[in-house]
Amino acid sequence: QVQLVESGGGLVQAGGSLRLSCAASGRSFSNYHMGWFRQAPGKEREFVGYINWRRKITRYADSVRGRFTISRDNVQNTMLYLQMNSLKPEDTAVYYCAAGSGVLSGTRVGEYDYWGQGTQVTVSS
Repeated sequence: QVQLVESGGGLVQAGGSLRLSCAASGRSFSNYHMGWFRQAPGKEREFVGYINWRRKITRYADSVRGRFTISRDNVQNTMLYLQMNSLKPEDTAVYYCAAGSGVLSGTRVGEYDYWGQGTQVTVSS
């Protein structure tokens, strides 16, 4: 059974940091592109960051560039990470990891084949 399981969310004050993790299992994801998205209440799911399977290309939404860093580990099971620094109240959302084999830009929801259940990040002011 293919699973993407996020963890690491929580409540943090503005200016603080969190590190999200996503454990991928059920098949080999070493050659899958992966990304992070987020969805705030009443809003559409939006792109946060992308990393290609070779770990040589990363992309970020303008709103998080310079504050967030995406990385991955393919040693055994694939792990995806999102280091979030200088958090702002507007970063509050449910964060989802995603994996796709046919990803082009990595910024669109429809490019991904598998999704996690999400982890809540709340940033207080």
